[in-house]
Amino acid sequence: MILWQHLFWQQTSGTWLNVAAITLGASLGTAVGDRLPQRFQQVMTQSLGLLTMILGIQLAGTLFRVKAGMVDGVIVALVAMIFGGIIGEWLNVEKYLDLWGDRLKGWILSVGIAPGMAKFTEGFVTASLLFCIGPMAILGSLENGLRGDLTLLGLKSALDGVAAIAFGSVYGVGVAFSALPVLLYQGSLSLLAGLLATTASDAPSVLLLTGVGGLLLVGLGLNLLGVTQMAIANFLPALLLMPLIYTVVETASALLSA
Repeated sequence: MILWQHLFWQQTSGTWLNVAAITLGASLGTAVGDRLPQRFQQVMTQSLGLLTMILGIQLAGTLFRVKAGMVDGVIVALVAMIFGGIIGEWLNVEKYLDLWGDRLKGWILSVGIAPGMAKFTEGFVTASLLFCIGPMAILGSLENGLRGDLTLLGLKSALDGVAAIAFGSVYGVGVAFSALPVLLYQGSLSLLAGLLATTASDAPSVLLLTGVGGLLLVGLGLNLLGVTQMAIANFLPALLLMPLIYTVVETASALLSA
């Protein structure tokens, strides 16, 4: 039992650190949020939007240096985005995420926690997407699970903590609850990392997944800047479809070249 607990902590320590950083950062941001003038909050949101776009563009750049068989990564990502977006629209993923956030908001109101609730759902969904999408979440979780190394997730925790302060000052306590999907997502990846021991950090499937995540971050950045109102969550199925599409394209390319 003690050995299992030690192994569990070793494999998920980075995720718990990340959860703590988000919670503390969001709490601090929420505490000072009402004291910040509206124009300062707007500047912080715009800054986050620009940084999110830059990060997204950088990550999306991996699509230009990877292929699935004979097909360029950009084409594979386009197929994943189209079919993933269609599935997301059909399932109405964004709507259900909003409903989940609204229910959580209702529960918090029922127990008397009121500060910063006006934008609870927006903060919860936006922060959850930002903190869960990206190579650091994927690769950091795998590294933590496989070798007990929390270096990558430690760096991610520092970045997320700073972002959570900014988001918390604008959106309120909903940002703190984005630590829940981070815990579930990264914790699950770390615990399943043993099954993915043969997956390298520079494997084509991982790079394609990173690139699609970057595209979603670009869209999220545009939303934060007020340029668009894209339903980014409806494109999340693209991340799940990417490994399948990569396998199909890779197999088809091998058959055609045989």
